[in-house]
Amino acid sequence: MLFVAETGSNHVVAMDGAPEGGGRNLAPRPMELVLVGTGGCTAYDVVLILKKSGQEVTGCEVRLTSERAPTDPKVFTKIHMHFVVRGRMLKRNLVEQAIRLSHQKYCSASIMLGKTAEITKDFEILEG
Repeated sequence: MLFVAETGSNHVVAMDGAPEGGGRNLAPRPMELVLVGTGGCTAYDVVLILKKSGQEVTGCEVRLTSERAPTDPKVFTKIHMHFVVRGRMLKRNLVEQAIRLSHQKYCSASIMLGKTAEITKDFEILEG
């Protein structure tokens, strides 16, 4: 149950299953990578939007938690994203706007997942 995928940009990603499903637990599950990709997609948007707004961003972390349907297909039904945005004198309203724009307009992954999941989000700003 260990799979290696080669992406269109010529990178490799390993995926594996749980032991009870025949895997060896050597790599993330495919659905975990869906969440990882979504977090990366929205973090990228937020940082880019903030930098274009003249904000001095030094870091952005997105912590995702999720729930899935109990039966097949076990789609995501709830996803919560907690953003931790770090920078110097960041304006709260611009951080909020960047997160909103990512989820409403730019992040293809979260917009797609929003078709089956209730996506909630919050954020905190850290100086530095």
